[in-house]
Amino acid sequence: MSNKQRLAVYVIREYTNSEGKPDSWWSRIGTAFVNKDGSLNVELDAVPVNGKLHIREEQKRDDSNQRGGDGGRSYGGGGGR
Repeated sequence: MSNKQRLAVYVIREYTNSEGKPDSWWSRIGTAFVNKDGSLNVELDAVPVNGKLHIREEQKRDDSNQRGGDGGRSYGGGGGR
């Protein structure tokens, strides 16, 4: 693999939780790579229905915050990670 900077690509779904409060569910749907000129190559495993992507640096995370059974690719609650 090249030494390009690797970024994580998410779709964020807003919803009202069981307590009636606004919440969000983050699902990782791909990876992006920063090119030498600052542009991005984006590889998606899914296409967001809302047409919005959230791209950020990959970060190690605490698995205790994971929801769902998608192999560690979804994040729920409080705006994400």
